[in-house]
Amino acid sequence: QVQLVESGGGLVQAGGSLRLSCVASGSIFSIGVMGWYRQAPGKQRELVATVSRGYSTNYADSVKGRFTISRDNPKKTVYLQMNSLKPEDTAVYYCNAVLQPSGGGLLTGYWGQGTQVTVSS
Repeated sequence: QVQLVESGGGLVQAGGSLRLSCVASGSIFSIGVMGWYRQAPGKQRELVATVSRGYSTNYADSVKGRFTISRDNPKKTVYLQMNSLKPEDTAVYYCNAVLQPSGGGLLTGYWGQGTQVTVSS
């Protein structure tokens, strides 16, 4: 059973920082792209940032220069460092990983349960 577990969300004032973490566990053969998405109330889930196994990164325009995604392959963990937070960053943040389970399974996308980030003005 593969699981992605996020942590690090919370309440912060505008201009503050938070660091999200997401650990993949279970019977995993390999992990490809890992990323963070977010969903604000009444809006669709949107891409925040992704990082490949080779550490290539991609960011939404709205977070470029403020957020940094990174990963630790041996620890099967992806991080999102969020600086200069704005009220419009308020959302539930979801971790995503495209991975191959052990035993020859296909590459499949998995989601975490989400962690709330609230930025007050």
